[in-house]
Amino acid sequence: MMSIGTDNNDVAARTSSYLGLTRRHTLVQMSIKTGTGAWLAVQRLSVGMISRVTSAADFDRWYADRTSSTVADDLVRRTLGLPPDLESTSMLCGVALDEVAAALSLGPGQVLLDLGCGRGGYGREIARRASCSLIGVDFSAVAVEQASARGGDFRVGTLEACGLPDASVDAVVVIDALQFADSKPGAMRECLRVLRPGGRLVVTCWQPVDPADASVWRKFRDLDMAVQLPEAGFVDVSVVDRPEWRVVERRMWDEALAADAAGDPAMVSMQTEARHVLATFDTKRRVLATASAPG
Repeated sequence: MMSIGTDNNDVAARTSSYLGLTRRHTLVQMSIKTGTGAWLAVQRLSVGMISRVTSAADFDRWYADRTSSTVADDLVRRTLGLPPDLESTSMLCGVALDEVAAALSLGPGQVLLDLGCGRGGYGREIARRASCSLIGVDFSAVAVEQASARGGDFRVGTLEACGLPDASVDAVVVIDALQFADSKPGAMRECLRVLRPGGRLVVTCWQPVDPADASVWRKFRDLDMAVQLPEAGFVDVSVVDRPEWRVVERRMWDEALAADAAGDPAMVSMQTEARHVLATFDTKRRVLATASAPG
């Protein structure tokens, strides 16, 4: 692997900052000043101590680094079977996107809210297919800036407080983001608040195979949409497993690990995440939730 011309401790430190780690996390000290040595330093982060990227500031850094390379985006689009111009920030594959778009039942003149929109790729594609209007909301100002650069209505807001008026949209989609809500019921109530009577909600996410399994991140263990969506006031609630989506997702992580990171910060991050995700891959199940606002 080509030398990247810097000290490996500095590479590891910058990568730990990129991943949202703090100085208390253990880095293996390396002295070999090559790209390989740098990557080994990153590989040997104390995995059990990795702080997950959860805050707006964490995601601002993540999105900023993502723009420095097209390699990660190209790999994700290819392995997930996504349209060539879709900027994905989730694990939703092309087949899943088709199902989500159909479940939203949108048409011309209607309004879709993509809540937790990231760079806006999925919402933009759904709106294009349905010939409807799109509003995207995300708590990362950098993601909103990147989404806005391609045109459209993108705003800074949170899952629990999106800033839209009551009963102002016909459908809400939350793609692989609900786990980041501080209050899952609060986020669901916010979706209901902005929906017009009879409007549709579609959520993709992960839930634990065993809700008592402490190896599963607490933010996933807090999710039980079959119970929480009706409690939030939704009707016609359906929560179904989609194991076939999970197969595609695993293939993406496997291919990410096999790729040559070559000092690419987006790929280094992706490979570190792949190791973490695959270590507990079978403890979570892929789910699709659909629901309607009363009326």
